[in-house]
Amino acid sequence: MTPLNHDIVTAAIDSMKLGDFSTATIRDIQSLSRVLEEKTGQQVIHLEMGVPGLQPSDIALKAEQEALANGCATIYPPNGGIPRIKKAASRFVKAFIGIDIDPECCVPTTGSMQGTFATFMALHHAMPERDTVLFIHPGFPVQTSQCDVIGLKHIGLDIHDFRGEALISKLDSILAAGNICGIVYSNPNNPSWVCFNDEELEGIAGLADRYDVVILEDLAYFAMDFRRDLSHPFQPPYQATVARYTDRYVLAVSGSKAFSYAGQRIGVTCISNTLYHRVYPALQDKFGVGEFGNFFTNRLMYTLSSGTTHSVQHAMAALMEAACDGVYNFLDDVKEYGRRARFLKDILLANGFYLVYDNDLGAPLADGFYFTVQYPGMNDLQLTRELMYYGIAVFPLDTMGSNEQGVRICTSFFSREQEPLFKERIEAFRNNNR
Repeated sequence: MTPLNHDIVTAAIDSMKLGDFSTATIRDIQSLSRVLEEKTGQQVIHLEMGVPGLQPSDIALKAEQEALANGCATIYPPNGGIPRIKKAASRFVKAFIGIDIDPECCVPTTGSMQGTFATFMALHHAMPERDTVLFIHPGFPVQTSQCDVIGLKHIGLDIHDFRGEALISKLDSILAAGNICGIVYSNPNNPSWVCFNDEELEGIAGLADRYDVVILEDLAYFAMDFRRDLSHPFQPPYQATVARYTDRYVLAVSGSKAFSYAGQRIGVTCISNTLYHRVYPALQDKFGVGEFGNFFTNRLMYTLSSGTTHSVQHAMAALMEAACDGVYNFLDDVKEYGRRARFLKDILLANGFYLVYDNDLGAPLADGFYFTVQYPGMNDLQLTRELMYYGIAVFPLDTMGSNEQGVRICTSFFSREQEPLFKERIEAFRNNNR
């Protein structure tokens, strides 16, 4: 016996032609979950979607409402962003990362996803002789899709077996081929939640300088390494970053997770001062604008969306201003994700599951938005399918560039009220799969 009727689950999987889940997307799994909830009358515990589940601060809501009331909706925003958010982002980077980026070089985007898309496009045109992006995996699968859409090749390196000096050595061997234009990673990592330390970041920076590649550092989970208190402005410890060691970088700062403002689609792409003003002959020849940042702002952002929604720029700026002023601790609310992760891990590990990415250079992983697990005797697709019979939706790692078998667990939609039910279902799973 399984918590959800076995025949109903099987029929739903077959009707949606999901088979062994080898081609299932996150949206497919979410759709299946909704069908099962409707047909069985029981809730599915949603651990598959990386969507924020917390309420945003009133600071953002009030700022956006005020901006709309003052008539911003009637005016196109500047391509490079309104002065308020550019100044706020520059100050925020100084306060919580400890680096200097001029306001001019901080460009609001329609979610950091638009920022990464525009960055890939800029690299593609700036360095046409280099046709490949290197992803440090596992990672956000949409970013590789962005490269596919643009026509950029991409390769991946799974960090499971490469940390510390081994990571730098492996990257060096890949970069030596001379075809890499950029390196991409998230820190903390989606989905493993490992965090690169300063030695690794300094090593990556050294390689960027040696081989003249651009580092795209995805800070979607900004300062959410809860092992250290990164919430105090203008004082260490700061968010770890490659930007401390090189000027060949682009930082993607998102409003979705740390600020719980995902629905309004706001991020800021922060380009190093040096890279922003660097002139690439290929850009000058093809577009008449050789400066990387100028091309990003006045060619890419202009043609993609004519800038970022006016009112939401005020919301993001207000959040950053309040954080820098020390009147809003943006990490207080999102620490709830860490609490949820601790509970989920404890139940899973007590019932025969094990962590796939299980440590951070010998130290315990932080508890946060994601983690990865597996169950003995199953591959990731089998586990994903089997857990559906227990009303638990997860996502397999093989779609995220990982070479390991396992599933991603996201804590964003898990509530305290579901804790007894989760424990009951996982215990049932173990009893049926000993």
